[in-house]
Amino acid sequence: MEQAYTHQPVLFDEVLEALAIRKDGVYVDGTFGRGGHAAAILAQLGPEGKLLAMDKDPEAVQSARMQFGNDPRFEIEQGAFTMLSQLLAQRQLQGRVNGLLLDLGVSSPQLDDPVRGFSFSADGPLDMRMDPDSGISAAQWLQQASEREIREVLRTLGEERFAGRIARAIVSTRSEAPVQTTRQLAELIAAAAPSREKNKHPATRSFLAIRIFINRELDDVRAVLEQVPDALAPGGRLAVISFHSLEDRIVKRFIRDEYRGEQAPPEFPLAGMDYQPRLRPVGKAIRAGEAEIDSNPRARSAVLRVAERLQ
Repeated sequence: MEQAYTHQPVLFDEVLEALAIRKDGVYVDGTFGRGGHAAAILAQLGPEGKLLAMDKDPEAVQSARMQFGNDPRFEIEQGAFTMLSQLLAQRQLQGRVNGLLLDLGVSSPQLDDPVRGFSFSADGPLDMRMDPDSGISAAQWLQQASEREIREVLRTLGEERFAGRIARAIVSTRSEAPVQTTRQLAELIAAAAPSREKNKHPATRSFLAIRIFINRELDDVRAVLEQVPDALAPGGRLAVISFHSLEDRIVKRFIRDEYRGEQAPPEFPLAGMDYQPRLRPVGKAIRAGEAEIDSNPRARSAVLRVAERLQ
């Protein structure tokens, strides 16, 4: 049962400090997961405070309603965080959000449940969809995608150096029988890769790349970040936890460009014009300490970046 899988939120104290929660504030948790951060935010809100949460995963939404469904300060919507502006406009909250949290990637229950197909640690159907009722599964995509498309996804999203070999192996294998389980795919990749990274399964990068592609994760991050400045109230905070270098790069550049403006070459006629920043970075990138990593190894790759809406 889904309830058997637990989730330990990363950078817990650091997120709460970053959001600088006001008792009467309006907050958005764009990635509810299993509600670890949401519970802490609600604990600091007074009767006038509000928390709006979102999640693609219907199991996460069900968990949210079980935990907080009777709390009048809390709302949950199923769907991508790219709905941010739409949901705020419906509630007349655009430009009034005091804090927005985005905890990117997948939650521990999603990784640990073999039925979801995110991990090769246990055998299960090769699904990988955050919303199992929407879009095509990883197995369906691998069955229909061209060798070139598979290679490019593995290379660009997983930074997999053996992307060509793995893509050829997938196409060759599927010509005889579909690749339908996580174990099938992991074993296929291990056989195709001529060498492996120390302390890392050879399928790690490919599984990550396919998951990011199937769920349009990088596109969604770009889309929601564009909505952030108009969503936040003056002094409102954005806190984003990334687990992958490509995600973190997008977040870092977005905050930099919102603060400094997109950098034009010196000879460009507009280079000297004044730029009015909408966000400013708050501190430097924050990473988990050794104590947290020891208790929660999945925190090792987590990076928290924080920005604040200017007047």
